[in-house]
Amino acid sequence: MKIELETGNGEVVIESEVIAQYAGLSAIECFGIVGMATVNMKDGFVKLLRGDSVSKGVNVTVGENNAIAIDFHIIVAYGVSISTVAENLMSTVRYKVEEFTGMQVENINVFVEGVRVID
Repeated sequence: MKIELETGNGEVVIESEVIAQYAGLSAIECFGIVGMATVNMKDGFVKLLRGDSVSKGVNVTVGENNAIAIDFHIIVAYGVSISTVAENLMSTVRYKVEEFTGMQVENINVFVEGVRVID
């Protein structure tokens, strides 16, 4: 999916994968997040994603008027407040993605797929 923005100097096209990668990297910088997760629907297994594959735990959709909706599948650290981590994630990612793209982030959904003890 592509996002097309018309500017005074021409047209800017952003792939949704680019936004997903940026949002995923912004998310793993947040305190309490161990990493992104992918869920195997067939087996019900959750896999921790690291490095370049963080965008697989992020789903970006673009609605009317180029409003962005982002779904995160995350793994949180043991012992942290999930609601606080989720709120921090939403506010941080909303700010960074809006600054990065110049578009409005309409909705952010956070799905906690697991808990891990940090070594």
